[in-house]
Amino acid sequence: MTSAPLPDAPTNWVDRHAPEGLKPWLKLGRFDRPIGIWLLLLPGWQGIALALAQYRRTPDLYDAWLVLAFALGACLMRAAGCAFNDIVDRDIDAKVARTAMRPIPSGRISVKQAWAFVVGCSLFSLLVLLTLNVIAISLGVVSLLLVAAYPFMKRITWWPQAWLGLTFNWGALMGFAAAAASWRVLIETGGSGFHVASAFGAPSGWAESALLLYLALVFWTLGYDTIYALQDIEDDAMVGVKSSARRLGANVQRGVGVFYGLTVVLTVAAGLTAGLGPLFYIALLPWAAHLFRQARDVRPDDPALALRLFRSNRDAGFILLFAIILGALSWPF
Repeated sequence: MTSAPLPDAPTNWVDRHAPEGLKPWLKLGRFDRPIGIWLLLLPGWQGIALALAQYRRTPDLYDAWLVLAFALGACLMRAAGCAFNDIVDRDIDAKVARTAMRPIPSGRISVKQAWAFVVGCSLFSLLVLLTLNVIAISLGVVSLLLVAAYPFMKRITWWPQAWLGLTFNWGALMGFAAAAASWRVLIETGGSGFHVASAFGAPSGWAESALLLYLALVFWTLGYDTIYALQDIEDDAMVGVKSSARRLGANVQRGVGVFYGLTVVLTVAAGLTAGLGPLFYIALLPWAAHLFRQARDVRPDDPALALRLFRSNRDAGFILLFAIILGALSWPF
């Protein structure tokens, strides 16, 4: 039995190059659709960049490891999360055209095998997590609650995309904590201005900019995942699955515009709180324009366009990352 490309991954390296026996496993972890890895990874990198910018320090080898560690963690935890989601949703997926041929509902991988995949990815991810500091490790453990609850949100709320936003962007808090609460910050601040967080090596007030960035990214995800959910709106209605796309209906364009507008406002607030330089705000203009274009172009009745707009958010994420980096380079001019 050969593995055919899935509907939302028509051209990918897995179907072109991977050995036939590995294809179901790679598809279980969504490695045939790397856009999800980017959308999970970029908030972590943005959090790291924000911490470096806020504390005006040049990256060192530790920071280079953070960039690599978050990349490894994003690949592993996205794979584990997708497999767990498929285990929980296997009966629903079998009834939806876009998901019916995924490895579990199609019978290519058993539920028991999928659980082993989840455990394996999680254990390797834990090894990476343990190289970080206490705050980042603690945040990583807490994130498991968000991951575990996500597959059930579509059954109990019209806004599972909001929960995905809380889950997918947790890396922004972890990245900031990993880069900010380090031995080097302690040295460069002379140990002054520390209160409760000092027990973990974090300066007082360190979290405000990170929290604002996190909230901005939550609304970003709410916007782009609402666009993504337009692909399944008819099948979701048939099987009784809730989504922000169904809830908004004909108002989806306006809703996405509101979500993205809040994203931009909160991101500006994060930059102001972190004291980023003027180039940050200049670089935000193409990012805001990118989001505006998505909100302007999205159509409830065009799933192919929805998928293209959703995928374009990798580029949007990189624009924001570069804006944060430029905000540090422009200091103090």
